[in-house]
Amino acid sequence: MGKIIAIANQKGGVGKTTTCVNLAASMAATKRKVLVIDLDPQGNATMGSGVDKYEIAHSAYDLLIDELPLDQVVETETTGGYDLVAANSDVTAAEVKLMEFFARETRLRSALNNYKDNYDYIFIDCPPSLNMLTVNAMTAADSVLVPMQCEYYALEGLTALVDTISKLAAVVNSGLKIEGILRTMYDPRNRLSSDVSDQLKKHFGEKVYRTIIPRNIRLAEAPSFSTPVMYYDKTSSGAKAYLALAGEILRREEKLEQQSAKTV
Repeated sequence: MGKIIAIANQKGGVGKTTTCVNLAASMAATKRKVLVIDLDPQGNATMGSGVDKYEIAHSAYDLLIDELPLDQVVETETTGGYDLVAANSDVTAAEVKLMEFFARETRLRSALNNYKDNYDYIFIDCPPSLNMLTVNAMTAADSVLVPMQCEYYALEGLTALVDTISKLAAVVNSGLKIEGILRTMYDPRNRLSSDVSDQLKKHFGEKVYRTIIPRNIRLAEAPSFSTPVMYYDKTSSGAKAYLALAGEILRREEKLEQQSAKTV
């Protein structure tokens, strides 16, 4: 059965889209069947996947509002080797239209019901705010992966996000949990980065990934070439870090499967 992971943080500029695109490409490179759903009206994950957001026939709007089947909406030709539900400015209108519907927070979950098993992983790139699109993502998801910079304000934002996840779990998605916390744009020379990193490990323990995404110029350059970093410069520290993250997530899954098998 496929696993749905929302990549979310209410704070902008923490590496959500970078993580979504590069983690999806890394998973696809391990022969997993992967889908990326771009729910950010900026369409950065779409453009970073080699799909022109101005030329797409369908977007996440059609999936959420017009209820077109996923197989009619999905883009299969991407530079990352995964399938994509694209986004553009139409998705802003989707956020407004969603307010008119009954059970509006479950529209994405309903859209994915018949297709979840077609994929090993579905990654949802959320907008940098707690709006109805993000709520839809978290209602559909099994878990939330939180990218964050190791700085003071990011730590405050994480507290608010954890509270949001708890409230959504209580109301619309009882199985929702934190998949993991990913430290991004990490600079080991920065004392504050080390201090915040230590606080994260103290409070969240094993939920904090061992893999750290460094500040890396190749990661920053890759989107301008409309491709994940592993296909732009596979030797870069950024590419190696996201491949390591994919490996860490897969090992965690195997460990959980082994533990559940023992308890049966």
